[in-house]
Formats: sequence, C-alpha cells, structure tokens
Amino acid sequence: MADHPKTVITGLDGVPFGMIKYFADSGVMPNTSELISKGIFKRMCSSIPEVSCVAWSSMITGQNPAAHGIFGFMDLLPKSYKMTFPNYSSLKSAPFWDEWAGESVIINVPGTYPVRQMNGVHIAGFVAIDFEKSIYPKPLAADLKQMGYRLDVDAHKAHSDMDSFLADVDKTLSARIEAYRYLWDAVNWQRFMLVFTCTDRLMHFLWDAYENANHQYHSFFCDHFRKIDAVIGEIAGRMGKDDLFVMHSDHGFERLDHEVHINYLLARDGFLQFKQDGEITLEKISPDTKAFALDPARIHLNLKGKYPCGSVEHSEAEGILSQLESLFASLEVDGRKVIRDIYRKEQIYSGPYLDDGPDMILVAAEGFDLKAKLKVHALTGKGPFTGKHTQDTAFLLVKGLADPAIVPDEPAVSDIKGIIEKGLISA
Repeated sequence: MADHPKTVITGLDGVPFGMIKYFADSGVMPNTSELISKGIFKRMCSSIPEVSCVAWSSMITGQNPAAHGIFGFMDLLPKSYKMTFPNYSSLKSAPFWDEWAGESVIINVPGTYPVRQMNGVHIAGFVAIDFEKSIYPKPLAADLKQMGYRLDVDAHKAHSDMDSFLADVDKTLSARIEAYRYLWDAVNWQRFMLVFTCTDRLMHFLWDAYENANHQYHSFFCDHFRKIDAVIGEIAGRMGKDDLFVMHSDHGFERLDHEVHINYLLARDGFLQFKQDGEITLEKISPDTKAFALDPARIHLNLKGKYPCGSVEHSEAEGILSQLESLFASLEVDGRKVIRDIYRKEQIYSGPYLDDGPDMILVAAEGFDLKAKLKVHALTGKGPFTGKHTQDTAFLLVKGLADPAIVPDEPAVSDIKGIIEKGLISA
C-alpha cells in the first residue's frame, strides 16, 4: 500500500451523539472513548428529511438533495403520481470514491445499490435486493457467500420473533466484520469505508431496551455496541500515525411516542381529496387536491402542469403554503407541539434539481414520527417501533486532522466529504 496518508471512515447508522457519548463514558465503548479523547467529537446535523438514503447520499457527495437528486426513500415518477424507488443509479452527483485518486473499499453504504464499475471494491448497503448486483467486482460475491455475508438483517423477524431477529443481527454483524478483515488485507486501498446498519434496526425496535436497564434485551443492546467498539479499536490499531480516521452516524435517534399521519391531516382539513371510486391511492387524487405528503412529511403542492390532476396555479402557491404553515404550526397532540421546524424548499436546498423537491418539509418535535400513509383512520397511531430518527443529534468523530478548525462548529452530514478533503491536503 502507498506511503501517503490513508482515510478510514466508519459509519454507525442512526447512532445519536448522546448514546455514543454515554457508551464511551460508561465503559461500553472504551476504544471509542480513547479516540474521542484524542480527536474532535461533535454533535452533527443530518439531512432534511433525516432518512438514511438522503443522509448517506449527502455524505458521500458533499451535496444537498437539490444537487444530488435524492429527496427520500420513495418519490414520484415525473408528471405522475406513480411511486418509484430512487437508488444509486438516481444519484446525480459523484461519490467521493469516483473523484479521489487511488483504490477504495466501500462496504455497506445505504443507497448505493446497484453497484457499478469503480476503482476498488464496493458492497452495496440497504436497500440492496439482488446479491450479484450488490458486489463489485463480481468474483468477490463467491467469497462473501462463503463467509455467510448478508446484505442486511431480516427486520421482518422482529415483528414476530425478537430472539430470531437478534440472532440474525449477530450473524449479520459477524459476517460484516469478517468481510472487512478480508478486504483490508486483500486490496491495495487508499480509503476504506465500513458502515454498521444493525444499530439503526436495533434502535427502531428496541430503543426502550437502551433506556431501561431492566429490559430483557438491554444486555444484548449494549453487547452489540461492545462488539462494534472492539472492531473500531482493531481498525485504529492498524492505522498509521498520519492516517485520517472519521467515524459518524447519518442521523440521530430518540424515543417514539406517537406516529402522526400527515396525509390524514391534509384530508381532514380539505387539502387532500380523492376521486369517488372507493380507492385511496396517490393515483386516485382528485383535481380538487391542493397538497399531499410523501414520507416522511415532504409536502408537495398539486401544481398544474407538474401532476396529471394538478390544479394549483403557481400564483396560488404562496397562499396555500402559508395556510399549510399555520396548520402545521398549530398541530398538537396531548398538548404537545408536533412540528418543530417548517421549511420551504428554497430555505434548505440549492441546486439544479430544486424543482424536483417537495415544496415544504417538516421536522418533527421530540417523540413524534411523521408519516405519509394514506389508508389510516386517525391522526395518530403507534406501530412496533419504539425509536425514531432525529435530525440534529447525529455525531461526528475525527482523528488525525492537522488543523482542527477544518471541522465546522455545527457540522452537517454534507460537510464530511469536504472535511476529509481539507484534512488530507493539510496533512
């Protein structure tokens, strides 16, 4: 391998600043604690919305959604109400491994399926469907299968058999670690990126196990982070003194109290209507519709010329958006404000694909998870999840910077690519 500094990026999907600090301080993650003591450790903001595909796309490109083109897990086909699933092929800005010299090893980054030719090795992360289309170069697939490599944990098991789900979490983590060790030595890499995503799955289903030391799965929860910390220590021990180490999450997490159904609210207050044929789908929207939501709480005006049944004139848009702002600002459940922040797209996005984005984006207040389901019969509900994403509680840990001022006071996921670039230049 080359003598000049290398970069290692370790991602912990969904892990909030407070959790990583607590585990570092309490002895659960001693290796992380040591890195914090020698590096720069800061609370970080995620993308808006704070979902994995948007956040990881922003991190690997250094761009916002209006520049890289990924606004959510699901979107609409142009000039239609038909849902589509954006993937790596939809990404309109180059990831860092396509721009920087030298080989890269990229393992399990969400939103990077299907893989394509690159200088190095790429194993796609969530949502990866076909194993063969998730691996580059293709011959590596046979080696990974021998290791029992899994593209993702089977989260469906958590709905019916938690013990089976947790056994799958263990097997998925073990295979991920084996793949990292193999590729670390097998590839002449210049940068290495390894993402752990079972952390996100655990917090969705078992946030209460983290908060409650008496919970039957509390020990498993903590042990999962101990295992990750052991790998972090192993990686740190294999790095040179001039190498750059970056560890971060893509968004934060917190306790989930209520799911709030935004399309139910829009329908209740007359902004969203459906044709009278018994079906409730986006493709059955009535021309009388003024606005609708896509997960998670991306508000689209039903603009004339943009959608098949669009009826909102551009001259009406400002008035409708103002009405919606008043509606969302006043929304309360159990005497608590549901919406923390309301943004127009121009406030948070900039780039050539701005018109493809939602007209308004909502960020939930603490404890509330905003949903865009259509077939619901109440404003609020509660599914199997006990934890939900947060926008402003991700974390960033950097070790090896010659100039700490490279890290902004309030970093965001889209800053990470630039931090690494400046850090390598100043090394």
